[in-house]
Amino acid sequence: MPHRYRRADRVDELLKQEIARVVREDVKDPRVGFTTVMDVASSRDLRHARVYISVMGGAEEKEATLDALRSASGFVRSRVGQSITLKYLPELHFELDRTLERAARIEAILDESRPAEPADE
Repeated sequence: MPHRYRRADRVDELLKQEIARVVREDVKDPRVGFTTVMDVASSRDLRHARVYISVMGGAEEKEATLDALRSASGFVRSRVGQSITLKYLPELHFELDRTLERAARIEAILDESRPAEPADE
């Protein structure tokens, strides 16, 4: 039976686990607070990978964490490369995961478009 997932999907999941471990255990920058690696999306040629993170805190904390991880991307890539063996390890590009914000916005739009329920008297 052939594999149902393309290679990039398997690589993305492996990268996600290892990047999360490195960020949690090895990155010592104080700007990196409560950070969760939500997803990794590699390019088709596996040369670049977008790492989507979620950060607890306000906008300033999120931007500070993102700046810290972007500056540490070479270190993170090096540590990940020590743990997994790939012919070529993708260059890492950190971005904030906006899924929850988008979901809240969609929910608010849906709430506004629904007819108001009559008040019980």
